[in-house]
Amino acid sequence: MSNATPPGWYPDVNVPGTERWWDGTAWTGYTRSAAVAQPSAARLPPAGNPAPGGGSRATRVVTLTVAGLTVVAAAVTGFLVLGDDGGTGTSAAPGSSAPSRTVTGSASAATPSPADGPEDDPAVLVDQLNGVTLPVPDGWEKPENTLDDASTIRTVGSYTCPGDSGSFCYHGTVTVRAAGGTDLTAMKALAEEDIGTAADRAYGKNSVGGVIHGGIRSHKELASKSVTVAGRTGYLVRRQVTTGKGPGGYVQSLVFPSAVGSETPVIVRFAFDAGQDDLPLSLMDTITQGIRPIGDSTGGGVGSTVAP
Repeated sequence: MSNATPPGWYPDVNVPGTERWWDGTAWTGYTRSAAVAQPSAARLPPAGNPAPGGGSRATRVVTLTVAGLTVVAAAVTGFLVLGDDGGTGTSAAPGSSAPSRTVTGSASAATPSPADGPEDDPAVLVDQLNGVTLPVPDGWEKPENTLDDASTIRTVGSYTCPGDSGSFCYHGTVTVRAAGGTDLTAMKALAEEDIGTAADRAYGKNSVGGVIHGGIRSHKELASKSVTVAGRTGYLVRRQVTTGKGPGGYVQSLVFPSAVGSETPVIVRFAFDAGQDDLPLSLMDTITQGIRPIGDSTGGGVGSTVAP
């Protein structure tokens, strides 16, 4: 069932004593006096443009007396600027507290959209808490909600986890979280501690403790090195995981100081299923190299290996 407010006349919070036409999705430029009484359901204001020529058309008020009752009707004088206070006001959608878009031209003009920020870019994941952005590869998505409430990108389309018919897995997943519950502050020590947790969450047990992928049978370390991420020196550990069921996969724990606040370490966990042609290990490097501080579009040295 939709909760959208139906089209109609509603009080204009910017201009007391005035009502403005809500078209069901946004405010229009049509206004009228709040004193107008409607004998029937609200109707869309008459179409048409103001007459051309010098000066504006005056509002005509016709007072009709019928059976002792006076009905005051105000004709719409054309297309008005939304917000008679000079265009600085912002009206809220009827029935909500959220501000709607402001029209600063005629009602016949398209309602301008606010400038798209990185949050609106499907190719960028924005983590405001940790102050970083991550590139979203082609064929990946940004889910709005996840079980562990971590900022996440993942491949589109789930499948039943091997060994657990009640759980769903994704071929590729990358999550961002702040390091917590540990006294470790050294990037290398944090990465070496976290890699076991990253592997277990991806290929060992689901969020409620159920075994998936038949459990982890063995692992092999593929990389352990310093890297520069978002302009900060961090560390990564990468492992290959063999599971009891399914092809297993690759996990990586990447840790680096946040560029905001108290520089709490940021942990980025990678999990790629093995045997997927579109998930080469080089994609882990590409995503790592694409991590940026929020507001920074430069790429100098980001994700590069730091010489020992």
